[in-house]
Amino acid sequence: MSMKKRLPAVLAVLCMLAGVLYVGRSGMTIKEEDKYPIFNQKETIYFWYSDESLTDFINSAAVSFGESRDVRVIPLLTSDSEYLEAINEASLHGEHIPDAYIISNDSLEKAYLAGLASKVPDTDKLCTTEHFPQTALSAVTYKDKLVAYPFYYQTSAFLYNKTYLEAWTAEQLAAQAQEGEEGAEDADSGPVDDVGADEAGEDGEYTEETPLEVTPEQIAAGIPANMDEVLAFADNYDAPENVEAVLKWAVSDIFYNYYFVGGYMVVGGESGDDENNINIYNEETKKCLEVYQNLNQFFYIESDTVTPESVIQDFVDGKLVFTVATTDVLKKMEEAQADGTFPYEYGVCMIPRPSAELKGRSLSVTSCVAVNGYSEHKDLANAFAAYLTGSCYENLYERTGKTSANLAANQDNENLMAFMDEYKNSSSLPKMMETSNFWIQLEILFSRVWEGGDIDSLLLELSNQIIAQIQLYKLGDLCTIFNETS
Repeated sequence: MSMKKRLPAVLAVLCMLAGVLYVGRSGMTIKEEDKYPIFNQKETIYFWYSDESLTDFINSAAVSFGESRDVRVIPLLTSDSEYLEAINEASLHGEHIPDAYIISNDSLEKAYLAGLASKVPDTDKLCTTEHFPQTALSAVTYKDKLVAYPFYYQTSAFLYNKTYLEAWTAEQLAAQAQEGEEGAEDADSGPVDDVGADEAGEDGEYTEETPLEVTPEQIAAGIPANMDEVLAFADNYDAPENVEAVLKWAVSDIFYNYYFVGGYMVVGGESGDDENNINIYNEETKKCLEVYQNLNQFFYIESDTVTPESVIQDFVDGKLVFTVATTDVLKKMEEAQADGTFPYEYGVCMIPRPSAELKGRSLSVTSCVAVNGYSEHKDLANAFAAYLTGSCYENLYERTGKTSANLAANQDNENLMAFMDEYKNSSSLPKMMETSNFWIQLEILFSRVWEGGDIDSLLLELSNQIIAQIQLYKLGDLCTIFNETS
């Protein structure tokens, strides 16, 4: 083909791609888009999302997918206010149906029962434990059916100041070495083995001038594994002058507290959709709440003034050794290190158990991609959903700050892998509409327990309330069935 003939073709492709990006980023309405004939030449799907930070990433994925399949994907940023209701309205009465969209896993029951989420065919066997942790698959499962593709997640983990721990570990090792030498002198024995050759002087003895090299394994060994060990650490820690607290977290936010009860409190089972699987009031949960309440005697935190943002700022300012943080903290920490406001090293690990005997479990929410049951292009919408979640994970975090639920993502990032470990062990937000207020009520319970409320009566009250809501919901279903058949 001559250059004269190729130039118009190239210009046409560039115009089409520019048009797709313009629609996705400029807020052009669908009716305005229809004015341009080039938009009506290929099979088209419309993809809705509500988080503006995803715009560039989704536009890029839409263009690359469109090029590979010779189709068009038009992303539309939509307000998150009444988001699912807007999708429903557009599906029933709009000129262009949202073919696929991003949704939180706790809204999947509502979406599925409204016909707005359809069963995933998974022809490429993407939704398996080879590609996603079971937590992610359970999050997108409703009544034993996959009804969405896992995309990205948020959960909580333990954030620690690695610089402080390294210095403290070195001091402890030095003290142990000194004690060993004194004991060896008393016993008229040779040099102790606790200190390696790198830490010893010429005569094999440790001196203050000889720096101790602390290994990552030694630092990790010093991180408390349960709350009893946290208290022991706080008792013995010789804190630098600017450290105000060993541990501080947002005690008013359920996302940062749930791990205390997550090991034993059950709401809907693993998939969060079984109204017959409710176990809120039990002895283990009460014991975990007792641990939580007792921490207020040591780490006094004002629940009505402390926020996740204020806690992370205290950590950045070097005022804390440990805190509980969610996945979005890593971008903030990277920025703080880059601009010099956080002149330390940090790390992420699993949250300490409530006690050596009691297990903990964090809360997680999985954002997923659902294919609209009203779509006339389900095959194409499923293909794009699989492409977005199964092929575009490599730069999701770098471009958006979102942590991909795909197991292959972020393998070279130690801190993200620590969050993934916590995510694997986490409990997903349940999907049941009749328990939609459970998290607000649980947050109130935690607040009252923290302030010294009676654990037994508060937990029993919450359990009775949730069970009553489920029974009332079932009664409403029976009334509807009776009215329809009479």
